[in-house]
Amino acid sequence: MGKLECNGLTKVYEDKRKALDDVSFTVETNGIFGLIGRNGAGKTTLIRILATELEPTAGTASINGFDILTQENKLREKIAIVPQEARTIRWMTPKQTVFSYLLWRGYSYNEAKRLADESLAKLGLEQYANVLNSRLSGGTKRKVLIATVTASEAEIIFLDEPTTGLDPISRRELWEILRGLGRDRFIFLTTHYLEEAEQLADRIGTLKDGKLVSIGTLSELRKSSRYQYSIKLPPKALVPTLKDGEVTLGKSGYTQIMTNEDEAFRLARLLSEQGVKFSITPVTLDDIFFHLVGQKARDE
Repeated sequence: MGKLECNGLTKVYEDKRKALDDVSFTVETNGIFGLIGRNGAGKTTLIRILATELEPTAGTASINGFDILTQENKLREKIAIVPQEARTIRWMTPKQTVFSYLLWRGYSYNEAKRLADESLAKLGLEQYANVLNSRLSGGTKRKVLIATVTASEAEIIFLDEPTTGLDPISRRELWEILRGLGRDRFIFLTTHYLEEAEQLADRIGTLKDGKLVSIGTLSELRKSSRYQYSIKLPPKALVPTLKDGEVTLGKSGYTQIMTNEDEAFRLARLLSEQGVKFSITPVTLDDIFFHLVGQKARDE
């Protein structure tokens, strides 16, 4: 089984802004890896470096044994990327879009035609195959871009915020497609939708100001979190005295208490006796993320 290994990746732009700061981690190249972080955290810079589109200022990385700096040509045969700014060409159809991309990658005419048809079918795009991209919805255009890279049979697919701007229904439809792809490809995706990472990713990394502050499965992140449970109280509810925990006020007026297991169950009994309505759940990725990046991110 292959691995993606990053060692001390650092990127400083010409304006002296440090986008990545000594990022090191290793993940197996199977399933879906989600990279989360606020806008400007360094997600796009990291994915561009790993996809050999950008050179780091310091450090190196390898994917399945191929060094991103010295073996980039061999690596490019194994990977495909949909950048955040990627757009379909208005005057082309989905079939033309996928077909021309495959020809560019070196496939023969017949191979490109067969793989384009198969990829569009897998993503449920047959009915749109010959419709101009300019007439497609935002969600369908995103699917066309996904079809383009998956048609290439690339072992590793990089997706930079693939569902940004999509409506909730289109986003969930794309999630189902990505789950299927993650069964036999390695997908490295960045997102600022925490629910997306929670729903899709087998492993999750968090960037804060260019630094990697956490990495692991959701279960591992929960175990490493200071607090494992979240209790939510309705607006204006009286907050019990805490032995251990953290209290925050949500925008809608509800109160959230993050605490450990023993305190969570003590509070649950107390609130039940007092007749206070409440909910208790294991901490979500949102809770973990906000605790890692600070209260300012929660306010934003």
